Amino acid sequence: MADQLLSTAPDYHSLPENYIRPEDQRPVLTEVVSDAHIPAIDMGAPDRSHVVSQIGHACRSYGFFQVVNHGVPVELMLRLLVVAREFFHLPPTEKAKLYSDDPTKKVRLSTSSNIRKETIRNWRDYLRIHCYPLEEYVPEWPCDPSSFKEVVSAYCKEVRQLGLRLLEAISLSLGLEEDCLVKALGEQGQHMAINYYPRCPQPQLTYGLPAHTDPNALTILLPDPDVAGLQVLKDGRWIAVDPLAHAFVINIGDQLQALTNGKYKSVLHRAVVNPEKERISVASFLCPCNYAIISPPERLISEGSPAMYRSYTYEEYYKKFWSRNLDEEPCLELFQS
Repeated sequence: MADQLLSTAPDYHSLPENYIRPEDQRPVLTEVVSDAHIPAIDMGAPDRSHVVSQIGHACRSYGFFQVVNHGVPVELMLRLLVVAREFFHLPPTEKAKLYSDDPTKKVRLSTSSNIRKETIRNWRDYLRIHCYPLEEYVPEWPCDPSSFKEVVSAYCKEVRQLGLRLLEAISLSLGLEEDCLVKALGEQGQHMAINYYPRCPQPQLTYGLPAHTDPNALTILLPDPDVAGLQVLKDGRWIAVDPLAHAFVINIGDQLQALTNGKYKSVLHRAVVNPEKERISVASFLCPCNYAIISPPERLISEGSPAMYRSYTYEEYYKKFWSRNLDEEPCLELFQS
């Protein structure tokens, strides 16, 4: 029901009970590392082999990195954030038209993560849309704000090209042919989650999103430039990701961990919320086609490094992912050899 949306609710002075985590599951915000030098990679640097090397190092060491000079127009990034905020500020009657708790719907506005399964909710609303091929999905997208379809379409095209360039660089960094991973993933799907995290009266008791890995291949996140909230687990400690100006945050998804035979990590990350300000972020996901067989190239398998995961289709994986709670053990563990 659309009246469950946080973006249509009153400004809470205390956290409703169904958002409060048990004490041992709460974010210990005082222990978060604030500056851990997460790699920032200049995609426009003239020495491509150096860029490829930097990307490989970031994928091995962090599973996360930021990219600047990435080719996506800054004006388009800023327009998208404006449109996203305008959408969540629409009247409740407009948002109610798009509300659904069915994770199979191609366009849906919902709250938390998977409220059919959850007992404790997350402090988040989101609009999830499918983006490729555009001509198939744009007619179903919101008509309000009036510029939504135009801005989001243009952004999706740019981000897809960035994602394909990143996948080529990741292939090269593994000593593979440039198009190896792109071919392995098939005609990739593309989704987007436009996230809205309202001001939260007690952020120490809840999450915007609890710790999880992403089920897709590659995530390209446009963060809120003014309000941080993304945190990454590295060496047993949570690291706050402070976004650089006009940068994207890139993270490896479960499918790339499987395809690289564990050489590159799909790391746990989470979103915390802010006591004073709302936050917007836009995550774009590149996903294998449903029938792509996820199995590492022979070059990444050896007697000393056998395949870590059994072969499977992305469709099988995605169904398993949505049948579970986000904060259970990483779904990829269920596919170990």
